[in-house]
Amino acid sequence: MDTLFSMKSYRLNRLFHPVSRRCFDVAVDHGFFNQPGFLSGIEDMREVIKTLVAAAPDAIQLTTGMARHLQDLPGRFKPSLVLRTDVANIYGKELPDSRFSLMLEETMLQAVRLDAACVCVNLFQIPGAPEVHAECVRNILRLKPQADYYGMPMMIEPLVFQPNSQAGGYMVNGDETTITHLVRQAVELGADIIKADPTDDVSAYHRVVTAASGIPVLVRGGGRVSDEEILTRTQGLLAQGASGIVYGRNVIQHPNPTGITRALMAMVHENADVPTALKLIS
Repeated sequence: MDTLFSMKSYRLNRLFHPVSRRCFDVAVDHGFFNQPGFLSGIEDMREVIKTLVAAAPDAIQLTTGMARHLQDLPGRFKPSLVLRTDVANIYGKELPDSRFSLMLEETMLQAVRLDAACVCVNLFQIPGAPEVHAECVRNILRLKPQADYYGMPMMIEPLVFQPNSQAGGYMVNGDETTITHLVRQAVELGADIIKADPTDDVSAYHRVVTAASGIPVLVRGGGRVSDEEILTRTQGLLAQGASGIVYGRNVIQHPNPTGITRALMAMVHENADVPTALKLIS
């Protein structure tokens, strides 16, 4: 077991900053899900990835089909790869009659071949779709032994959806109790890292962190909001003990992706306040 932990720690060292011990992962895996609107800002992934690499976040979250655009770039100093491992069809305004959350075949071998530092797998809780939750649990149970065998950290993404009819999939529920319990299930299933929803009341987020029982919690960004809102929320979440952030649309749909990345990196790694971070965007 000590050897397995050491093997995972080698890759975790590529994700987490050596001083702050935090991580900023930019998620650009949205095109995986065949959902109108998800391609806004990422139409040409070759250019998107070049822009993000220049902005220098700690990691970029990509699919198996897009990872090559990161890993083909020369040089030692580029973000680590977080590999998305599962694809689902549950993001629209209406849930389809037949729902799925499917896992890549030979998941960990693909991750090793792509030189990933981590893999990411969903744990959905969707009103009216308990079978998708069950499928996610099965995916994680299959993935866990592979993660241990190959020494590959497994990031579990517990997502509590609002009803699809109200907000479409992928919109944060925000309920502290529901988020906390789903995060705890992810930890109990063997997560090495958690990517979790923010709570509506940011001041309560320490309870989510406590429920993770020492597993680092990275907070996802959700839908696009103003600069001041995302920075204020980020500052509050970090103060509550979050180990970092995984933001997608608030970076890739921003008019200045490099500037907002620079601002968020200053908050995550240097504890910059909101006024200081805002100045870094322009």
